[in-house]
Amino acid sequence: MLPTTNFAPPFTLTRASHVSLAVTDLEASRDFYRDVVGLVVTEETDDAVYLRGLEESAHHSLVLERGDEAKALRVGLRVRTDQDILAAEKHFAATGIEFQRVEKAHQGPTLQFRDPVGTQMELTSSMDLVPRKMQNFDEFVAGAPQRIDHYQVVTYDVQTATDFWTGLGMRMSEYTATDGTDELWGTWMEVKGNTHDLVFTNGHGPRLHHFAYTVPDATALLHAADVAGALGFGEEIDRGPGRHGISNALFLYLRDPDQHRVELFTTHYQFIDLEEEPIRWDVSNAKRAQLWGMPASNRWFFEASEFPGEVLHEPLLHASPTTLEQYLGVH
Repeated sequence: MLPTTNFAPPFTLTRASHVSLAVTDLEASRDFYRDVVGLVVTEETDDAVYLRGLEESAHHSLVLERGDEAKALRVGLRVRTDQDILAAEKHFAATGIEFQRVEKAHQGPTLQFRDPVGTQMELTSSMDLVPRKMQNFDEFVAGAPQRIDHYQVVTYDVQTATDFWTGLGMRMSEYTATDGTDELWGTWMEVKGNTHDLVFTNGHGPRLHHFAYTVPDATALLHAADVAGALGFGEEIDRGPGRHGISNALFLYLRDPDQHRVELFTTHYQFIDLEEEPIRWDVSNAKRAQLWGMPASNRWFFEASEFPGEVLHEPLLHASPTTLEQYLGVH
């Protein structure tokens, strides 16, 4: 069933903001995101590294935390003001969503909660400011990522996840559904005016499939791939370069030393005008995932980062995507 966006939500979400990962080798992960991906290191402590894209003025969009196990800790969204944090607390209390207010370094008022399908979320209304580096062209490294853009979460129940987030003001720009029906397999939802801030796709979940940064152009994707190969990470190119049907973006996916997945991509089209309807893709249409080239591998389809303490659930819908291994007849 197609969701209905609440255009008078209880609080105002503005954009995808930051993601926190637990990593088992903090220094190796720092080097990967700095040298292979091209992010800027804002700050380092004994147990954490804070990074950002070149055009970002917020203190961080990626936090690496030292841990015994590799996990996706939190997916972060911004709200407009401190009052929206208070409004979120009030709304969650009234609707039975467990939450806690926390103190986080370099962030303003911060609220943590889990959505109805187990996605570990974090809202904040502000961050410390740092200088943008978008014109420091001498510091552009690898893919030269500009800013964080979105997250994709694997969930066992796409409908429930979509209903929850559209109820908080997100708007669906594109979706995949069972052929001839509105049974949802994947939904691309936004608040900032391009195709997505938060994506849910069907599978064993909850797990974080990837987080994504924009790059300046297609050449940056190729340079990132070249740098990955030169630095010994060529086998960690997880997918691409290619072009998605959904969103129309050129993409490259990489896996970090703990196998967390990051996407670099050329940015999406605008999705602002309210009269625009979401674009529908039949789940049988392979072009939704990739307009040209061979399909993704088993690991791209089936591997993702788990959230701490969350039990994985069998998906409500079942299908077997055509993988690279199947396409080539490799077993």
